[in-house]
Amino acid sequence: MKVNFLLIFFLLIHSTKAAAQNNDNVPRTYAPTQSRTKQSLYPWRRNITATIFWIGERPTANNPTHNRSSSWDPDWMKNFGGFDDPNPANRTRDYRPKKFIPKLNPFYVALPYNDKVNYKKTKTSAKRVIPWFTRTFKKEGQSVCHNRWVAIHYKGKICCAQWADVGPFETDDWAYVFGKSRPKARKNNGAGIDLSPAVRDYLGITGADNKCDWRFAELSEIPYGPWRKFGQNNYFANTPRYVDKTKKREIEILKRAREAWLRRNQR
Repeated sequence: MKVNFLLIFFLLIHSTKAAAQNNDNVPRTYAPTQSRTKQSLYPWRRNITATIFWIGERPTANNPTHNRSSSWDPDWMKNFGGFDDPNPANRTRDYRPKKFIPKLNPFYVALPYNDKVNYKKTKTSAKRVIPWFTRTFKKEGQSVCHNRWVAIHYKGKICCAQWADVGPFETDDWAYVFGKSRPKARKNNGAGIDLSPAVRDYLGITGADNKCDWRFAELSEIPYGPWRKFGQNNYFANTPRYVDKTKKREIEILKRAREAWLRRNQR
């Protein structure tokens, strides 16, 4: 009996997409290209209060620092392309502001540690506490934390973002950011991470229900998602030909199915 190859191809694509959608809701504690039994280098920080911030945010009584600049980018708003309007009505379905295409990744976070400041203070503290310091440090004055990838988990859903600023409230809370301590900050119920509007909207965080988990992630651990789409500072947006081992396996499955179909129909 002849088999319709187009039907096989459609079923394979459909099953792959379905599996990917199911996996989107599972917090990844392993790299997609590695065994599930292999643990990540970085542990989860559990039950952390998250606050929302955005590029271009004006100073307030509770937050006197404006967000036109970041701790690592004096022209943050300009380099982003404009005001990252947090109003959901002014945002698109791919989690960006409606008025412009962002030039930096709209999926960003702030954590309460500034490696540039603390490296200058002691010359050794950043080197001692940052796990990836020795393999990424290039020169004094250049951050090894800026744009680092972070995974955020909220109610069974996972989102990835880049570390773009310092906060909330603290700038040297290394024992929490890289260790096992709770956040030093006491404001906003001990807030320990700031999330961008894109992260908020993707995870569906609303109101006071804002406890999340987060951890650092290597490039090999970043799953497919809207956080790969935009930004000159985004590795994935700047390497469109990048294909990881998981995608290569999917391609190989399709190739083998096609070859099997051809062999059966050439007899």
